[in-house]
Amino acid sequence: MKKHMTFITVFLCLCLAVSCFSACGKKSEKPAEDKQKTEEKSESDIQSPSVCGKLSVEGTQLVDEKGKAVQLRGLSTHGLSFYPQYVNEELFDQFRHDWKANVIRLAMYTAESGGYCTGGDKEYLKNLIRSGVEYATNQDMYVIVDWHILSDSNPNQHKAEAIDFFAEMSKEFSDHNNVIYEICNEPNGGTSWGEIKSYAQEVIPVIRANAPDAVILVGTPNWSQYVNEAAADPITGYDNIMYTLHFYAATHKDDLRNTMTAAIDAGLPVFVSEYGICDASGNGGIDEAQANAWVEIMNQYNVSYVAWNISNKNETSAIFKSTVEKTSGFTEEDLSDSGKWLYHTLAGDASLSGSGKASSTNSSSKAPASQSGSPNASIQNGDIEVTAVLSNSWESNGRQFYQYTLTVKNTSKQPCKSWETDLKFSGDISLSDGWNGQYSVRGNTLHISSVSYNGQLTAGGSTQDVGFIISGAAGLKIQ
Repeated sequence: MKKHMTFITVFLCLCLAVSCFSACGKKSEKPAEDKQKTEEKSESDIQSPSVCGKLSVEGTQLVDEKGKAVQLRGLSTHGLSFYPQYVNEELFDQFRHDWKANVIRLAMYTAESGGYCTGGDKEYLKNLIRSGVEYATNQDMYVIVDWHILSDSNPNQHKAEAIDFFAEMSKEFSDHNNVIYEICNEPNGGTSWGEIKSYAQEVIPVIRANAPDAVILVGTPNWSQYVNEAAADPITGYDNIMYTLHFYAATHKDDLRNTMTAAIDAGLPVFVSEYGICDASGNGGIDEAQANAWVEIMNQYNVSYVAWNISNKNETSAIFKSTVEKTSGFTEEDLSDSGKWLYHTLAGDASLSGSGKASSTNSSSKAPASQSGSPNASIQNGDIEVTAVLSNSWESNGRQFYQYTLTVKNTSKQPCKSWETDLKFSGDISLSDGWNGQYSVRGNTLHISSVSYNGQLTAGGSTQDVGFIISGAAGLKIQ
């Protein structure tokens, strides 16, 4: 989820204090096993604009003009300002006909270097979107125009620019039946659903003035994960609204899948507008088993899904190898491990031989390979043992980020019904993300406590998949 990052090696030391409490918690049920398999799709199977026409939302489901369920499956660009060379019709042609994709997402960063709202060339970026929409339309694909907030955290920060942008884009594409608008990529940094909903209620009418029936995607809190909060208080007064959930398979597992299915079962239309098969940083190891589990449940619920990302950036989530400079005509040898998995997930068992005409556009500068530090810390406090592992570190916009994963184990012969821990760093920190726990920060201390589904530990039992991302000064040392 933190995509535009240059990776460095940083060693941290932390101190932990843990306690076990008696408040009971209940783990969510696992999703039902999905028997639907991904099969190779022929041209006639692809749910494209020429077949389905204008899309709408009925209940929790995206449907075509005849009310038949539609599932969009495709790919997202990286930031348009970082990798503009991949917005070309030869590549979109290959995605449509070789990969069997029926949707492309155009990710336009609002902040970061060259962002639309932070000094980027607005006309250049809008022209890339215009080209992307044109190429997707020519290739009979749906296309998502993505207002890609990330480091700006709260969509209200650049709300005025968003209103102007969507007013202009929706007017230009008012005669297109294949354009979907994503109005806030990943609200984060403590941005509440109430703040997101308020923003959406101002942006949606602007789009509706020009595109009264277009599907609109609304982000949810905590990097588009808390769809449960949107399900409890959905936007009213407008049709054809869907809510986004993002996942990275090596980080987000049963718990987030359960959150998604519970929201859908409660009546919320969910669209997975971004996912990866690595960890939440966009890097690290691949977890194909979890990725396949996600695909199974999304297929079962007929949820649309769009993979991150179309680039040759030196990170796990990029679908092309970092050494490959061409921008179309890709063969399977040109693909990263993520790219190979994605290709076969979308296209089935067909081999990729390369189609279209390769071009020789220079690529954007690439970040050095990730080098995760390995300063593991483990502490026994009473009956609870907590092990923390620094799994990733990187620099973005002058800030240092550190990603940790935790394992919490009950070493006693009695069940533990809740737990909490304090992680003390050698300098003040701020929290960027956290999963499968409740988090708060005071100075150099990060407090984490269990949530309802992972607080109860059997004798000798443990819970994993607890993790967080913090930022702080570079080169933090042992106190």
